[in-house]
This record gives sequence, C-alpha cells and structure tokens, in this order.
Amino acid sequence: MIELRSKELILSLELKKEDKELTDDIWNLVEPVIAARGMEILEIEYRRESAGWVLRIFLDADRAISVEDCAEASRIVSDLLDVADLIQTHYNLEISSPGIDRPLRRLEHFQKHIGDIIEVRTMNPIQNRRNFKGELKDASAGGLTVECDGRGYLIPIALIERARLRYFESMERKSR
Repeated sequence: MIELRSKELILSLELKKEDKELTDDIWNLVEPVIAARGMEILEIEYRRESAGWVLRIFLDADRAISVEDCAEASRIVSDLLDVADLIQTHYNLEISSPGIDRPLRRLEHFQKHIGDIIEVRTMNPIQNRRNFKGELKDASAGGLTVECDGRGYLIPIALIERARLRYFESMERKSR
C-alpha cells in the first residue's frame, strides 16, 4: 500500500513538472504578442477539470481588460498554439482578467503588492506548512517574506505552487 502511494505521488509530481514546463513554454510563446497589445500575462494554468483539460490565461493592463480584449487575445493565442502544436490533447482555452483576488507569479507582481494580504501555497512544506496567508513584508530574488500568525516566513519563489492577492482583506486592513 505504501509503495503504491509513493509511486502515485512520484507520478503526480512528474505530471506537475510537465505541466509547469508546458505553461512556461506557452508563456514564452504568447507573451511578446500580448505585450505588443498593451497587456500583461499574470498567470497561465493548465489543468484537468470535470469537462476535460483547460488552458486558462489571465491578462492584466493599466486599463480595465474588456471582453473585446479577451476575445482578441483568444483568437491570437489559439492561432499561435495551433501553429506551435505544444499541447497534444484536446483542451478548452479560456482568457480572462484576473479578477480582484489576482494571481501573483513573478517577482515584479509580488513587489507591487508589498504591504498587502496574500495567500501562498508551496510545493513543499516550509517549517511544516504549505499554506500561508498574511501580510507580504518583502519580495526579492531571495524570496518572499510573509507574516502569518505573528511570525515571518521566508518563502523561495521557486517553491511557490500558487499565490493570490487577497484584495478585500488588504483594503480592509489599509482602511484601519
């Protein structure tokens, strides 16, 4: 039983690594075209859901992202992905704005939100925990410093599975 679970865990980690490499390849392919249209990629997710595989791309800009922006980006990204042939299975492409609790992925995303409340999940435990929710105190190449439960945690960016801004909690905290 333990051996079977251990093999399942190894397979799961290998799939996550493959998905990460795929999303990085997609990011590198589409980022220049998205940037040329005045938008920025905040996050790319590729995951299996109940309806099948979904490729989700979140865009941001200095202005509000419109439905027309998403439709145009969807056409462009779809064409690029068809030509590059990076994804070998059938998938649904979704392009949207990030919403209020926006994903944070790159160092510059975190640096914009120092002093805000964020939620982070790591790939491996740090001091016996994988989930952190608290104030982002610092963001540098060395990692993030997040204050949770009155204690500071240094989280290397390379270990972050996902991170999101907690908009309403940040605004509520700032209004006090």
